[in-house]
Amino acid sequence: MLSPSYQLFVYGSLRRGFLSPAYEYISRYFDFVSDARVKGLIYDMGEYPAAIPADTEATIVGELYRIKEVDEFDWAMGQLDDYEGIHPEVGEEQLYRRERAEILLPDGQKTEAWIYWYNGDTSGKPLVASGDILQYLGKR
Repeated sequence: MLSPSYQLFVYGSLRRGFLSPAYEYISRYFDFVSDARVKGLIYDMGEYPAAIPADTEATIVGELYRIKEVDEFDWAMGQLDDYEGIHPEVGEEQLYRRERAEILLPDGQKTEAWIYWYNGDTSGKPLVASGDILQYLGKR
């Protein structure tokens, strides 16, 4: 089995249901593994969702992916880092940070994967109580 180091958990525009150009990109470099969850809270920021880690029982609904070609992982993640604003221009805020997180699989097993946590302030923004931004937005 491939190391969890080469796995990615997505919860927003990178999920299959969004049918975004970003999803088209990851589907070229990553294979879908499973629906999955991660402990945390997700907020509606208007133009995009914001997930933050939380020490509660609340979970965020998403999908687990694994890189197709290990030697392309760093390059592929670099492209996603750019998409997620990990390396902002001078004077801009870093919107997200990439970290490893424990991922909960439907069969009760756990694994680790990279996730993009929101790095900003969610004060006053609507909490997505279901943890599923696609369901919340009615895009299924």
